[in-house]
This record gives sequence, structure tokens and C-alpha cells, in this order.
Amino acid sequence: MPPLDSQIALVTGAARGVGEAISFRLAALGAHVLLVARDTARLNQVRDQIQKSHGQATVFPCDLTDAAAIVRLSEQVARDFQRCDILVNNAAIGGTGQPLHEVRLDDWDQLMDTNLRAPYLMIRRFAPLMIAARSGHIVNISSLAGRNPLPNNAAYAASKWGLNGLTYSVAEELRQYDIRVSAVAPGSINTHFGDPSTGKDPAKKLQPDDIA
Repeated sequence: MPPLDSQIALVTGAARGVGEAISFRLAALGAHVLLVARDTARLNQVRDQIQKSHGQATVFPCDLTDAAAIVRLSEQVARDFQRCDILVNNAAIGGTGQPLHEVRLDDWDQLMDTNLRAPYLMIRRFAPLMIAARSGHIVNISSLAGRNPLPNNAAYAASKWGLNGLTYSVAEELRQYDIRVSAVAPGSINTHFGDPSTGKDPAKKLQPDDIA
């Protein structure tokens, strides 16, 4: 049997890039992948590719900056699947490439809402399903920017430092329920994302499949 046979794995930011690669990998390992992002058309394409490879996937369009939308998402998953074995908080946006004192408040809020608040909202809604099952794995996709200074992208770095702190702390909270919480912190990745660590030859960057 595939190692993740019968498991339900939810991936945010699954429409492209790292999230797409993670979704393909989880499906290849036997999981039924719940594809979450705002771009319904792209999600449908990812689902179709997974199904052509004899995998299982379901599309769930969702704006992760909308707390009410995440509530509706979690209720639908609980109703349709009664469980969530793996949660991958991958969705993120990049920094503006500006000194912090030049970053607009709206840009700061959007970045924090996507990169840090959304993982909190997802864990808040999906951890109870894992607690009830007394098993599960939450994977937060962080960055080397969450460990090192990143001039001209302090807001992005702050979101990833925050995500690391959230990850390590929630890991201790959920350990008693046999739930693992992990952070994956890659460097520059060759995606559309526009990683703040610019200037590298794309061929020398990590590829989405490396993260998956």
C-alpha cells in the first residue's frame, strides 16, 4: 500500500509553485489531497493532472485572508471527510523590496495576513480534527529569511520569524496528542513567487520538487 494511503492532506497555495509540487508528491504517496487557493481555474488544472496520474484530489477555492471563509472550508472538510491527517500551510506572498520605513501599511497587513495570520487560522480550525484523531502532521513552509536578517524585506522576514515561533510553540502544545508540527525553511526557490533573495541564477535556486 502507498505510505499515505487513505490519509487526507490539505495544501494551501496549491495552485502553483511549491504548493503544486507538494500536492503532486502527496498524491503520489497515496493521500487524497485537498487543494486550497484562490485561483479556481489553476486548482482545477492541478486536480486534473493528479487524477490523470491515478491520484485523488479535491478543489476547495478559498481566500485565506478571510477568517469566515476558512471557517466554511473547515466545516466542509469535516462534513465531507471527517478528518485531516496532514495540513501544509504553504500559501505566502513575498516582500516589497523596500526599507521598512517605506512599506505601506496596507502592504504590511496583506503580507502578515497571508504569511502568518492564515496559518494561525488554519491551525485553529483544523487542529481539533487532529486532536480528536490523536494523530496528524502540520507542516508550515517557512524560509531562511525566518532565521537571518533580510535588509529591504524586513516585513517578509518578520512574518517568517513569526511563523517559526508559531511552529515551535504549537509543536509543544500538540505533542501530547501525537500531532507533529514542523517548519520547512528553504532558501531561494525558482518559482513565480519572487523570493526576496533575488539576484541568483534560477538554475542555481532550489526547485519546487526539492521542497516537496
